[in-house]
Amino acid sequence: MAQRGVRLEEISCSICLDLLKDPVTIPCGHSYCKNCIKDKWDGEDQRRIHSCPQCRKEFRFRPVLVKNIMLAALVNDRKKTGSKLLQLITAMLDLKMWPVMKQQIHQRIQDQEKDVKLLQQEVEAINVSADKAVEDSEKIFTELIRLLQERSSDVKQQIRSQQETEVSRVKDVQEKLQQEITELKRKDAELEQFSHTEDHTQFLLNYPSLPALSESTGSSSINIRPLRHFEDVTAAVSELRDKLQDVLRDTGTNISPRLTKVDVLLSEPEPEPKTRAEFLKYSQELTLDPNTANRFLLLSEGNRKVTRVEEQQFYPDHPDRFSGCCQILSRESLTGRCYWEVQWRGGGIEVVVSNKSIGRAGRSNKCEFGFNDKSWSLNCTTDRYTFYHSNIKTPVSGPVSSRLGVYLDHTAGILSFYSVSGTMTLIHRVQTRFTQPLHAGFGLFSLFSHDGGATAEFVNLK
Repeated sequence: MAQRGVRLEEISCSICLDLLKDPVTIPCGHSYCKNCIKDKWDGEDQRRIHSCPQCRKEFRFRPVLVKNIMLAALVNDRKKTGSKLLQLITAMLDLKMWPVMKQQIHQRIQDQEKDVKLLQQEVEAINVSADKAVEDSEKIFTELIRLLQERSSDVKQQIRSQQETEVSRVKDVQEKLQQEITELKRKDAELEQFSHTEDHTQFLLNYPSLPALSESTGSSSINIRPLRHFEDVTAAVSELRDKLQDVLRDTGTNISPRLTKVDVLLSEPEPEPKTRAEFLKYSQELTLDPNTANRFLLLSEGNRKVTRVEEQQFYPDHPDRFSGCCQILSRESLTGRCYWEVQWRGGGIEVVVSNKSIGRAGRSNKCEFGFNDKSWSLNCTTDRYTFYHSNIKTPVSGPVSSRLGVYLDHTAGILSFYSVSGTMTLIHRVQTRFTQPLHAGFGLFSLFSHDGGATAEFVNLK
């Protein structure tokens, strides 16, 4: 009977995706590298539940790992066969395919030289476009200044014309009043003279000849206007100024995002903050999104604090809710440079940044923080830190602290975790490429500690 060929996936570890090393089989029948399954279960010790990464079967007690002798032999044979095949391919390359590879290298050089020229052309186009934008902007603002100056001259002319009209009107009234005063004084003198006439008969004969008083143009007929005749003009100019400021502010706001979208290829990156005061310049106020909270999490402190509890909370159904993992994300998304601090206590938590597109339903690698390529998680216990991303575990050394600082430079692809006490101590730093806006979050995998349920809180830095 012919022996069936062994497929590569049959002797590969589903955790590291490489050929099995020191293969062991667990009770459900699946096999893994001894170190791979051991590391995974070490991370699950805090939860006291150990599961198979493939079928998700859970074991109440941690199974004893037993070496699979048959798989070890198959892997050894595969390695020998692979070594011979590699030698054969190398020989073929040395003897027959060298000219082809050389041609491919030359072609790649030509392609990359073309790319360099295209990039140089793009830089030149950016410079030309920027220079033209500056020139056009200067012309437009110069024209705007000229229009404002003309309008200012018109307003001044109108004010002076109105001033002349009002002053002339007032002076006319003032002159009439002065004439009346002179006439009244003359009549008063005549009356005074008549009053000294001793011959009453003569007085009565002359009295009817005195002219009667004409109608006065005194205060009853004069409309005295307020002293601030041109207050309305000032108010109108102030209103114009405010509207212009709003327009310029809106224009600046619209211009800024367009400028930030231009790829400045030759600019130097800004240095990372070093002191806590420098980090606080980028402080971000964060709150937790109740629509993402697992039902075994209790929110408080204005949705800045979360506690792991034993009884389910009555949250409404929502597609963003984590149904299987005790996890929660922030309401705010994170781009650019951001810094925030976390206060925690209890047996263990996860301090996380994650894409919004992370899985939500059930308990699997696509949902659990750190076990996929959409999330980055710092696992914190009372005695150590561990970093997880894409199901890869990285032990982290550093002082265990109840307060952590998290710094994100989304554009530069930098994520750093700090222990915050009297000074800031770097715990772990990640250099990667973020393609989506991120959300901060927590995972709480310790139900109880000596002082109650595990808690995590965004610290108010304002």
